[in-house]
Amino acid sequence: MSRYVDGFVIPVPQKNLAAYRRMAAKAARVWKDHGALDYKECVLEDPATDFALPFPKGLKVRPGETVVFAWVGYKSRAHRDRVNAKVMQDPRIAAACDPQAMPFDCKRMLYSGFKVFVSA
Repeated sequence: MSRYVDGFVIPVPQKNLAAYRRMAAKAARVWKDHGALDYKECVLEDPATDFALPFPKGLKVRPGETVVFAWVGYKSRAHRDRVNAKVMQDPRIAAACDPQAMPFDCKRMLYSGFKVFVSA
């Protein structure tokens, strides 16, 4: 069970979604190889909401873009820090992190670490 989570929300051009998925699948293998407990990448399927600010509006999604919501689960923040240190040294990640070749705009990615306080 994850007790700490890194969360991501990313606007991704729909034309780049297949490339993003390939990149995410490689990243999932790297994170899991280095000890992450869980790795999920989810693409927006139902943006409609009457009770809250929908992701596309909050992210100011442009025409032709969709939203990816993702998280990586860890035992603790210390575990996350150890895993991420190993991941950042992994040549598979270095090869995938060329800013010119990213299938999304990194400057528009939302990211933070979260301590889980309710889990069912």
